[in-house]
Parts: sequence; structure tokens; C-alpha cells
Amino acid sequence: MKYWLVKSEPGTWSWQDQLDAGEKGTHWDGVRNYQASNNLKEMKIGDLCFFYHSVSEKQIVGIVEVIKEYYPDPSDAKGRFGMVDVKAVKALPSPVTLADIKADPRLEDFGLVRQSRLSVVPVDDKAWALINKMGGL
Repeated sequence: MKYWLVKSEPGTWSWQDQLDAGEKGTHWDGVRNYQASNNLKEMKIGDLCFFYHSVSEKQIVGIVEVIKEYYPDPSDAKGRFGMVDVKAVKALPSPVTLADIKADPRLEDFGLVRQSRLSVVPVDDKAWALINKMGGL
């Protein structure tokens, strides 16, 4: 199993929207960056992702699970990009902010810090465990 972080603007798709999607989950679409798209292509069923509210909140608020692997994104008219499906697993008892992450030297190489504009980033085992602990899990 691999770990990831996926970003969403809460005004577009929030953690509550993800929870409301229930067990059937929803597609993670709209990715238009080749590096982020390549990360989506690497996702496998059962992989876990931090759900990050971007823009004004800048915090990890929950965990989602990949339930369908990469397939074409119908919102991409040119057919270059795809998407995966995810379902909510659990909320973090205490959201972990970008400021919290940047303040911890053990996370200086974390993708969210190093490539802050990328919407889908891999998370190594050490960072996954540390952020889960920071979030109260």
C-alpha cells in the first residue's frame, strides 16, 4: 500500500462533501498537471490519501481510500488526463495545518512543503505516521 495527499478547495469539494458521498465515494477529477496525473496513475485500490483543504484553510482534515484505479476523466475534452475514485475513511480528530507541517523539521522533505502547488503528492511511511499522530490518530 502507498500513501498520498490530495488537495481540494473546500468551496469546490469539501471534506463534508466527501463524507456525504458515503460508501460509494466519488471521482477525484479535474487534475490538469502532468506530475499530479502521473501520481494518480500510480494509485492502487486500497491506497490511503490525506484529504487536504487548500486555499484559505491549508490543513489536512481527513483520510480517503482509493476505491477505483485511474481511468479517463470525461471533463477533459482532449482526453489527456484521468481520475480515480475515493471514499472517506475517517476525519482527523485535530486537523493538521500547513504551518504545523512546516514547523516540524522531520517533514522538511514532505511533498506538500517541497512542491506546494502540486495537487496530488506521494507521502512516505514516516510522514504518514507522523502526520497521523499530529492529527490525533
